[in-house]
Amino acid sequence: MTQTLLVKGLPGSPYTRKMLGVLRYRRIPYRLVVDGLFTDSASHLPSPKVTLLPTFYFPDGYGELEAVVDSTPIIRRLEALYPGPSVLPSNRVVRFLDYLLEDYADEWLTKATFHYRWRYKPDIDKAGAILPRWGSLTATDQELAPKVAAVQSRQISRLYVVGSNDVTAVVIEDSYKRLLKLMSAHMNKFPYIFGHRPSASDFALYGQLSQLAMFDPTPSAVTEALAIRIVAWVDILDDLSGLEPSESDWIDAEALPGSLKEFFSEIGRVYVPALLANAEAIDKGETQVDTEIDGRPWVQKPFPYQAKCLRWIRQEFTQLDEMQRKRLLEFLDGTGCELLLDREQK
Repeated sequence: MTQTLLVKGLPGSPYTRKMLGVLRYRRIPYRLVVDGLFTDSASHLPSPKVTLLPTFYFPDGYGELEAVVDSTPIIRRLEALYPGPSVLPSNRVVRFLDYLLEDYADEWLTKATFHYRWRYKPDIDKAGAILPRWGSLTATDQELAPKVAAVQSRQISRLYVVGSNDVTAVVIEDSYKRLLKLMSAHMNKFPYIFGHRPSASDFALYGQLSQLAMFDPTPSAVTEALAIRIVAWVDILDDLSGLEPSESDWIDAEALPGSLKEFFSEIGRVYVPALLANAEAIDKGETQVDTEIDGRPWVQKPFPYQAKCLRWIRQEFTQLDEMQRKRLLEFLDGTGCELLLDREQK
């Protein structure tokens, strides 16, 4: 397929940045419509069932455009449609690890992105001043003032959605700091998570870090203080269209390093208990998730989408054969991630 893809997104959307990174690396031609800015060119576009960014517009079987959201399945769809370097590791065990790490970046690390941006005054002020301008570059300060106030008010009021509150703040921030150190240590040997070529999880991490490490003042300062290498990494991930990867660039599936296992210990430390507690609360029809993460209280409203994430992770596991599941569980043993997987499926 060589058709130019139409994509609607925003610079401040980590998922938009994630997917643009994938498109550039895989050299897939695309045209970006900035949401709210190119109103004439976007007015005819169909609406997705759920309004999210980025929105991809794929031609359906009748030649009409279909609006599609959700970056993880879109990445798999692009793999089937376009030739070029894959972002999915060829080894099935490593591919599952990549899937789990991608999900962690999309669903847990985004808590840090939203938390830092709308909790601290310097971050609120910067985001409030810049975000509305992406859709209105010629507006005056006076014209934008109501939009600035509206954006700030709306986003701050939605902190509860990602679980950011006075109880959970320290859990979110400590986890972000540990991730920075883990990534920096792993990069003493590998430039990307699964070797010498990027995978889907690299781009998921990049999407969130494009905001945390490069835009928002508070986490940017934290990143520079703890792992300035990550700032350089984000710059590189922005456009990898010149990289010529080979199959041998993937990590050796039979010799996965300890630095990689540390990533999954962090996932097991924070994201796994959040996923399991959220799913349990939804199953019981409860209105609040009340659990413990990293030895501290965790309180948030249930999030139905993340219950689906848990189900999809388990489905990915069931698609492995017996030997692959055995190898995977051996690697994950002791990380806490093994608790995600139904033991009877071993």
